[in-house]
Amino acid sequence: MTTTLRIASIQINPIVGDIWGNEAKIADGYARAKKGEADIAVFPELVILGYPPEDLVLRPTVQEDCRKACERLAALTADGPAMLFTAPWVEHGKLYNAALWMEDGEIKHIRFKHHLPNYGVFDEARVFVRGPLPAPITYKGVTIGLPICEDLWQPGVAEHLKAQGAEIMLSPNGSPWRRTAHAERVEALGEKVYNQGLPLVYVNQIGGQDELVFDGSSFSMAADGTVVQALKSFVEDDDIATWEKQASGQWICVTAKREKQLSGLEADWRASCLGLGDYVNKNGFKQIVLGLSGGVDSAICAAIATDALGPDRVWCVMMPSEFTASDSLEDAKACAERLGVRYDVIAIAPARDAFSDMLAPIFKDLPFDTTEENIQSRIRGVTLMAISNKFGPMLVTTGNKSEMAVGYATIYGDMSGGYNPIKDFYKTEVFALCRWRNANQPDDLLGGADPIPDRIITKPPSAELRADQKDSDSLPDYPVLDDILMGLVEQELPVEEIVARGHSREDVLRIQRLLYIAEYKRRQAPPGVKIGSKNFGRDRRYPVTNRYRDRWGD
Repeated sequence: MTTTLRIASIQINPIVGDIWGNEAKIADGYARAKKGEADIAVFPELVILGYPPEDLVLRPTVQEDCRKACERLAALTADGPAMLFTAPWVEHGKLYNAALWMEDGEIKHIRFKHHLPNYGVFDEARVFVRGPLPAPITYKGVTIGLPICEDLWQPGVAEHLKAQGAEIMLSPNGSPWRRTAHAERVEALGEKVYNQGLPLVYVNQIGGQDELVFDGSSFSMAADGTVVQALKSFVEDDDIATWEKQASGQWICVTAKREKQLSGLEADWRASCLGLGDYVNKNGFKQIVLGLSGGVDSAICAAIATDALGPDRVWCVMMPSEFTASDSLEDAKACAERLGVRYDVIAIAPARDAFSDMLAPIFKDLPFDTTEENIQSRIRGVTLMAISNKFGPMLVTTGNKSEMAVGYATIYGDMSGGYNPIKDFYKTEVFALCRWRNANQPDDLLGGADPIPDRIITKPPSAELRADQKDSDSLPDYPVLDDILMGLVEQELPVEEIVARGHSREDVLRIQRLLYIAEYKRRQAPPGVKIGSKNFGRDRRYPVTNRYRDRWGD
């Protein structure tokens, strides 16, 4: 029986469906663990197929290819170290999320995930079968529990492993990032570890997968819930921790690295960079294009894209009209110059005149209204899509969460695009992020210093689709609007509670109505990075046809 275990935590960035590419990544990580004389190499959840695989995992060919890849990886363990990760696994005609323990060149132990999350962004109960409470395994005389992600969050599994004599827990995870994720993990899992007295090695994946971002931030905890190891956030990383068994029978971590795990605005920024960058790279785009208006939303998207991809892969286009202020022209150019990206100007007046002439017979004697405003936005969308079609860059769209919540966006116009890096940021958060990025230059991102001209951040927001237009003409000031939306969307509060926070009943009811009737637009919006607890898309799934309204006071 050994009294020392060297455990490698290896957080990698898989691509969903790239079984052979993921297999190669796992093999590379395993080779590093072997070179470092690890006893066990632990990888994230479902890393062989990528997480979440959604309905892809239901394809019999996918299941068979995953099994064959796992068997090939198991062969690597013939002369050690052992290897652990989870994979889709069919037993007796049932599909499980299975922890595979590989040792001596074979898959020696299989344990099935017991708790299948079926809330928020998770739909595991739709594709997997729930396994029984998992028994621990024995390696070198050590009794080890293998809880899989959600098994640690819910009651039952950790308690069962303790009762079965487990001495330490090794847990593969696919835990998506959100602002509160790290604090929630440390608090909830620390309590679980403390209550059971079982040390924990928690290995999480990193990378962007459509709207989800995984931050890595893998860690280990001592038996009292103290964090004793921490890997980096938002990048691939690994570390070998040395654990020793004390005379008391307790395992303690004697050597491990402790990286800073990110939070706050820096984590928000990096999540957006990783989400956009992986969406572009994993889908094979060489470049992105976006409309740079001189406003804050397009400027922050250009800065995120530059940080994620580098200036040579970002193409910005200013499309002025008669309503575009000279400040906006100057600011867009200055922003592009600071970013070092390609910048072109394409005036939309010829197209706008053509539409006006074409529609004149049926629009005769009717006043200028949102119809003409939306035509301008759609001309810009068509122009950018033409560039995308002709030259191949993916179009990035730039609408923030405040606008998307109330429908202050033009469908088939400024909503056109393949991905939106600020989809889950409210407008006030956009301003805060711009200020943070101007004051900070992370050394491993690809953009330069102070990327956003100050006037872009300080001037009143405007869509510039009519003369002297301001966003505040149509909406409450953004601090007011965002607080109302936080109540309606993130907290799902009744109208009376939001009014009690100091808002007018008229404003709250109007914003609630706009929120509901804009659902059809959001259904047609491109994906974007999930940042908070209720992103539009995977988290908040409201019906398009919906007559419900709070009727407080009626």
